[in-house]
Amino acid sequence: MNLKTSAICALFALIGFSSNAFAQDPVTTVVTGCNVEIETYCSQVSPGEGRLLACFYAHEDKLSGQCQYALYMAAAELEVAINSLDYVAGQCKNDISTLCPNVEAGEGRILECLAAQKESVSAKCTAAIEQVFE
Repeated sequence: MNLKTSAICALFALIGFSSNAFAQDPVTTVVTGCNVEIETYCSQVSPGEGRLLACFYAHEDKLSGQCQYALYMAAAELEVAINSLDYVAGQCKNDISTLCPNVEAGEGRILECLAAQKESVSAKCTAAIEQVFE
């Protein structure tokens, strides 16, 4: 699997990832940069569960430079977002396990839990959240 395909895989493996807290939205980057390819090759594909990825993979040799760049940028945006979330999770690990042990991860539920208990959240966790999300 080449670098471009790996970037596509990374993007669509995480497509459900909510990136509202970050400067760039990887999904918008791909839809904007690959609009022609989506319309030309993948218009009949129902998004989700890797189907759009499979379409891009099937037509990989026909992707424009603009689309290839959009996929690369989206993968880079996801990497920044993942690293940021990983940093917050590391700084807040004890707070999450103590204050929010039964909260299901995803869709901002853990951040909501921590925000609801902000008086009890450690200084290092609070600082990490502020650095990444504010």
